[in-house]
Amino acid sequence: MVLAILERISLFMNKERKKTLSELIEESVICFLETDSRSAALEELVNALAVSGKIMDRESFFEAISKREKIVSTAIGLGVAIPHARLSAFDHFSIAVGLQKEKEGIPWNARDGAPVRLIFMIGGPVDQQTDYLKILSSLTAAVKDEDRRKKLLNTKTREDVVSLFEGC
Repeated sequence: MVLAILERISLFMNKERKKTLSELIEESVICFLETDSRSAALEELVNALAVSGKIMDRESFFEAISKREKIVSTAIGLGVAIPHARLSAFDHFSIAVGLQKEKEGIPWNARDGAPVRLIFMIGGPVDQQTDYLKILSSLTAAVKDEDRRKKLLNTKTREDVVSLFEGC
């Protein structure tokens, strides 16, 4: 259901030039996760954004991500979660990627019951709702591709992850 809603949004939002996913996903914020804990995975991705300079206030962003996750799970099914938060401290959007390749997945309360192995954390400004919806829509459409999801779980390098989003 969430996927269908996001697809409809994408039809309305794709009128202007937007940043591509490959422009938003940078190698410095791609993490190969070893954890089987949702909280630990979120913390690792927030830390990657902080270390790369994408966020200035690590604690506020982690708190916002955690608060959002408590409201409703950001797992969209298919083994994918898209945790997100928008804060006034952001002036642009960033995406951190977490891939859990070797484990059974992270329990995330997904509607389809599937554990999460692919996490796309979005951070961005509060006042750019349209851009946020465009990014979320593009990302959702990209991860619906089963072949892309399988390739992501089999990637060996951060560069390969970025290349899987070329043209998205």
